[in-house]
Amino acid sequence: MENNPTWMPVVAAAIGPKDGRWLMHKRPAEKQHGGLWEFPGGKVETHETPEIALIREIEEELGLIISAAALSPAGFAQSIASDGQKQIVILLYKLERWEGEPSALEGGEIGWFTPEVIGKLEKPPLDVDLARQLFAETGE
Repeated sequence: MENNPTWMPVVAAAIGPKDGRWLMHKRPAEKQHGGLWEFPGGKVETHETPEIALIREIEEELGLIISAAALSPAGFAQSIASDGQKQIVILLYKLERWEGEPSALEGGEIGWFTPEVIGKLEKPPLDVDLARQLFAETGE
């Protein structure tokens, strides 16, 4: 049996809709994919489930308090492993209930956008796939 390449599990939240708009996070310029808009989230640590990782990431990044019961699976996207890079698999969850007002606690900026505008935002390739899946599902 061949060695299986390693992969990195990542979680992201489609937060909304709020007045027909969804929250997007613009990555800080100095980070990978800096200046691009994405669904907020981050890496799943080895001791975490995807839901626990997303609860932690959303609190760290946006200051929102969420519960696992408020998360529902909305899709996934994956990269192709190449040149020693790990394959990335992003699990997208829809989040329609939360406590608090979001703010960009780790840099960058946030904004609320309609699905049409999100389609036009510059995004990393996997977020393009996630947006397509999310809005095909919601019919927006």
